[in-house]
Amino acid sequence: MVFVHRLFPSPIAVGQAMWQAAIAGPLLLDLGRTLLRASVAFVVAMALGTAIGIGFGRLRWVDSLFAGWLVVGLNLPAIVVAIVLYIWLGLTDLALILAVIINKLPLVISIVREGVRSFSPDLDELGTVFRMSAWRRLRLIFVPQLVPFVLAAARTGLSLIWKIVLVFEVLGSDGGVGYRIAIQFQYFDITGVLAYTTAFILVVLVFEYGFLRPLERRVVRWRPVQA
Repeated sequence: MVFVHRLFPSPIAVGQAMWQAAIAGPLLLDLGRTLLRASVAFVVAMALGTAIGIGFGRLRWVDSLFAGWLVVGLNLPAIVVAIVLYIWLGLTDLALILAVIINKLPLVISIVREGVRSFSPDLDELGTVFRMSAWRRLRLIFVPQLVPFVLAAARTGLSLIWKIVLVFEVLGSDGGVGYRIAIQFQYFDITGVLAYTTAFILVVLVFEYGFLRPLERRVVRWRPVQA
């Protein structure tokens, strides 16, 4: 029974370990470091990916020239990118964040590109007929059509970032949830692994339901509700 209990700790034991790590251990500090890395990588990847994706969608020559590289980026193993950057830049936050950005960027570009390609030509003609200024056309025609795809890229990319940040922290880091899980693994402490994993999942759920979904409802409220 002791062997089974050690491998399969009860939810109460996991909760107690999480509470102890929060009040007397490094849990909050590790969560903060992981979230900071994920946030920086997310913002940079979304900004660059959206801009480049618009270029891919609006300029055929850009898409023709770099579409092959986009396919390579989408299929490049994340672990290879992390290892190469750790060798080049050392076990630093810069290498970790850059590896996350490189792995997320092709996904954002691809989703935004497809979104731009699906824009309605009728709305472009409407802007031309009414002689809208570039600013009004951007605000009233371009951005409303683009936002749902940017949100889709954000949600999909964020789910990817949560995972790969932890993996890269396990590979090489001086702190963070992944780093702490790697230490717990070395001691075969399944309770500690589950405690840190549960804490991280709770943070992800709070971000999803407390920020991302309300934001999505707000920015797409102009769209008609499907019957």
